[in-house]
Amino acid sequence: MIYEKLLRPLVFSVWSDPEDAHEYIMDNLQRVGRSRLLSGALSALCNVKSQSLRRKILGLDFRNPLGLGGGFDKNARAIRGFEALGFGFIEVGTVTWHPQPGNPRPRVFRYPQDEAIINRFGFNNDGAQAIADRLAADTAPRKAVLGISLGKSKITPLEDAVDDYIKSLRALYPHGDYFAINVSSPNTPGLRQLQDKSALDELLAALTEEGVVLQRKFSQAGRANAAETGQTTAPAASQLQQPARQPGPGDANNPSPRTPSPRTRKPILVKIAPDLEPQALEELLEVCTRRGVDGLIATNTTLSRDGLDTETGESGGLSGRPLFPRSIAIIRHIRQHLPDIPIIGVGGIMSAENASQMLDAGADLLQIYTGLIYKGPIFPRDINRALAKREG
Repeated sequence: MIYEKLLRPLVFSVWSDPEDAHEYIMDNLQRVGRSRLLSGALSALCNVKSQSLRRKILGLDFRNPLGLGGGFDKNARAIRGFEALGFGFIEVGTVTWHPQPGNPRPRVFRYPQDEAIINRFGFNNDGAQAIADRLAADTAPRKAVLGISLGKSKITPLEDAVDDYIKSLRALYPHGDYFAINVSSPNTPGLRQLQDKSALDELLAALTEEGVVLQRKFSQAGRANAAETGQTTAPAASQLQQPARQPGPGDANNPSPRTPSPRTRKPILVKIAPDLEPQALEELLEVCTRRGVDGLIATNTTLSRDGLDTETGESGGLSGRPLFPRSIAIIRHIRQHLPDIPIIGVGGIMSAENASQMLDAGADLLQIYTGLIYKGPIFPRDINRALAKREG
């Protein structure tokens, strides 16, 4: 409440360009993450420790079901700071093979009355190799699961998209716990065409096959290293068995959980748009099922302006409160048609009640982005406290 009434108006007035405010926040979270004293103090304030919050999804252990959505920490700069804020998992990126500056500024716009944001960043990031080097330099154990969102470089033609994604996956594979395939951002020209049935099928076939190859390569390297040092190594999280998903409220018609199966690669998820027509959504789900995709992230930002009361002529993807009805409807649809697939629900979570509603709709895990901007740094704690109370 203090943040919303006092601090947020101050931040919004001092930094009229939201991107300047974002960079200030990222710089400070990066500093916090580098200081054991500061990160410890922030962690003590923000972390909610409750056994009821723990999840085992995708063969990974999550200390709680709340994650940071892709796009906030594009360059994996402040992972330790976000850990201190209490997130159970952090998704960095979207990362592209080629470094790119993104679209011209200004490219992000606030609508406080609607608790909404429109952005057209365009995957501005340092590139896959630079981010891989940054992650490799951070060798301390992580408390939060790390996801990496992969996208297509703007300069790469659509016909070469598969190779572009594969190069990023190869560079980043040792560092991520799961990989999110972003084919749904509205801010890279032509990207959403990769959601079309044939294009998506080709992309996912290549990525899932490459994941198996990379897992085998790194497993062999790990065994060779262990033999040289005389140490034994625990199996990678991606080699563990996929736990059966427990039936949720959306599973009444099909309560049987999926049979666990051995992991042969790290989990690959697809992030989908909220603007797909019903037939296109059905085709996407069919391709994801056939290609053995491990989960879905629903949803990305929307091109629709439904629910936005403030008039705007700005182009880009809309996030925040107006997106929530669309996101939760997509989640319900997926859960009805695919009762067992893991779903990360994201889009318009602006309260603990919204978080509960998304879980009840069928999401297994949650992500926030715009809610963190409008509700402040204590928002993850508030959500986790409410979820622990609900499930305890």
